[in-house]
Amino acid sequence: MGNRKRQSALAIKESKKSLSHATLRNCPTSPRKMRLVADQIRGKSIGSALSVLKFSPKQSSKKLEKLLLSAISNWQSKNENEDIEKAKLFISEIKVDGGKMLKRLRPAPQGRAHRIRKRSNHVTVVLESNLIKA
Repeated sequence: MGNRKRQSALAIKESKKSLSHATLRNCPTSPRKMRLVADQIRGKSIGSALSVLKFSPKQSSKKLEKLLLSAISNWQSKNENEDIEKAKLFISEIKVDGGKMLKRLRPAPQGRAHRIRKRSNHVTVVLESNLIKA
């Protein structure tokens, strides 16, 4: 019984070797602004995605660049004897979800107050390789 479970676990681990992911949680940028940058790199190879992020003037591009480098590092730790250039890594999935919202009050005229929502987001990047094993 234990042998069959071990074999299926090893098969699952082998199938997930081509995937790696990284997440950024509670990033203090609104999800709408982060999605603008995330849409630019979705589906691209890591080389072109890193160059787009490096020269983008948006503030959230710096955070996404760091997250992408983390996902690349995660892939390297899974596949220690593989070469990144031969693997042809690309961004298969990038999600930007809303995070916690800080609610603040701003004084308004005539004794009123307006609520300000300081938004944050969670970003998930999934890398996949096009490595064809001979």
